[in-house]
Amino acid sequence: MIHTFCALYRVIKFLYYVYMNSDLIILIVQVVAALGVVVSVIYLGIQIHQQNEITKAQFGHSLTQRQYERYFHTAKDGDYAKFLSQDWSSDSLSDGDKWRAAMFIVMCLVDIFDVYEKVEKGFVDKKHLDIRMNALKFGTMKTEMARSTWNFWKLTRDEEFISWFENEIYGEETLDMETLKESADEAFSKSVR
Repeated sequence: MIHTFCALYRVIKFLYYVYMNSDLIILIVQVVAALGVVVSVIYLGIQIHQQNEITKAQFGHSLTQRQYERYFHTAKDGDYAKFLSQDWSSDSLSDGDKWRAAMFIVMCLVDIFDVYEKVEKGFVDKKHLDIRMNALKFGTMKTEMARSTWNFWKLTRDEEFISWFENEIYGEETLDMETLKESADEAFSKSVR
């Protein structure tokens, strides 16, 4: 029985100690809660960063896939490849071919608009834009038909884009067209098996 009283006395003494030192316990609980919040915020930041990287990779993949589909379509469809290889500045193009060429140019422009916006927002790397612009510099945008199409569509763009695009396409080039063509022919011949 004495042991029971001793045990009861110890419990009462402990409860009194806790009661008298409740400020210490509250402080410990607050520190633990604050650490939990800090760890949660860090974890959330890591998750957001990872999600941004995944989204950026998905945008890049969709842009690359879109371009590969065009390449595949060109390789698969002989008539389409023949059409693309024509001189679009020639007077011998039929009205239908002129319309097809204009729609191809519109498709290229809309693609450039989309990729430019994604690059500006940091969703994709600039290389996606560079590869498309290099393809247009080879002559597609140098034709009168392309200039007319661009003049119509540039009304939908802001001044910053218009200035950038026209400088890239029509501005002074670091390589002349013959040098660009030679480098493209060399790269193409190396890739043909």
